[in-house]
Amino acid sequence: MSGPAMVRPLGRVIAQLTAGDRDLERVVRLVGPLPDRSRPPGFAALLQILCEQQLSVASAAAIWKRVAAAVEPLGPETFLALPEERLRALGLSRSKVIYGRALAEAVAAGRFDLDGLSALDDEAAMAALTAIKGIGRWTAEIYLLFTLGRNDIWPADDLALQAAMHHLKGLRQRPGRAEMVALAEGWRPHRGTAARLLWAYYRQIKGMPAGA
Repeated sequence: MSGPAMVRPLGRVIAQLTAGDRDLERVVRLVGPLPDRSRPPGFAALLQILCEQQLSVASAAAIWKRVAAAVEPLGPETFLALPEERLRALGLSRSKVIYGRALAEAVAAGRFDLDGLSALDDEAAMAALTAIKGIGRWTAEIYLLFTLGRNDIWPADDLALQAAMHHLKGLRQRPGRAEMVALAEGWRPHRGTAARLLWAYYRQIKGMPAGA
């Protein structure tokens, strides 16, 4: 069972990861320094991640920019104050409006304690997050990794990570969840940093700019 852990310097974590993995060492040499993608925890961060589900980086950024400008200050009450038609006009799909409202209502009513997640271990925090309608495993994992700094989170269902692992390890086909978990076993307890390296590697092999 994993939970909140002491934050270690990134360079030390990467050195530990690459010490026993030449493939990952090659990734580090290729991608260079990792960008800081951390986000302050809270309703706005979780709503943003929810809105980013199944969208390209560019599309998600454009939609979120409109949402953040229209809902200010961005909190559960102000989000709920906007009618569905207005939220749809900002670019949110009908399902994401429903899910965003479900999250906002749970936080506003005190049924979901976002601040309390920091005191829970990874499994309990995942369970609390995914109990909210519309928050799936990927959304919960991204929130735990990038806002709460849970460094052993491994989003094994992420398609970009699967594609990066496929390429890096020279696999016959893109690995599924079970194989992704098995392949990353040696990276514990720093699978979150390994994921960040592989996302950067994916951008490299796809020819994307480093900040994409």
